[in-house]
Amino acid sequence: MSALATEALALEEVDAFYGDSHVLHRVSFRLGEGRLLGLLGRNGAGKSTSINVTVGLLPPRHGAVSVYGRAVTGRTPEAIAALGVALVPQGRRVFRSHGEVPMPWTLDSVSDLFPRLRERGKQIAGSLSGGEQQMLAIGRALMSNPRVLLMDEPSEGLAPQIVAEVMATIRRLKAQGLSIVLVEQNAKLVFDVADDIVVLNSGRVVVEGSASELARGGLDLRQHLGIY
Repeated sequence: MSALATEALALEEVDAFYGDSHVLHRVSFRLGEGRLLGLLGRNGAGKSTSINVTVGLLPPRHGAVSVYGRAVTGRTPEAIAALGVALVPQGRRVFRSHGEVPMPWTLDSVSDLFPRLRERGKQIAGSLSGGEQQMLAIGRALMSNPRVLLMDEPSEGLAPQIVAEVMATIRRLKAQGLSIVLVEQNAKLVFDVADDIVVLNSGRVVVEGSASELARGGLDLRQHLGIY
């Protein structure tokens, strides 16, 4: 990523704990404006904890978080969401946020993105399929008109065909200029769509760089992701 690129999101030297358990160890990464950052790591590596720190659900013990150059460390989730940060949480739960940046996402434009949701408009959310619930979770996040979209394991538990649909949606959002952090265990999905890659292992950044450079360099992810 060019040093001149506008940073949509930055984590600097973040330490985070759950109780007495030290989960993140001086984690730093940057998301460039209009870029997609793939955040990889096996279970327990610190991916979701990084997201929780970013949106204000877990205050860091050390370090800083900024959104478009504005410090958000220690702010409430509502205050961070108001700066244009939206989360599609793991397991398709809904995170309420309130965007202040005028962008084109309306009920109609979200329905155009996900025609199936328009068809299911009168159904109870719990009766939707897993794929439809994921589309609903993404649609709800977009309705806050974010500048930064955080997606935590969007392919989890979905059939391959639905995963392909979700990834196609992510590509469309990226093409529209949205800055995205994509948290995944599936490295192939991430390398197919990401501009930049960060790999966490045991709460530390162990690999970072552009996706193309890492792919050309023949990065062996097995020791970090448990892929054999």
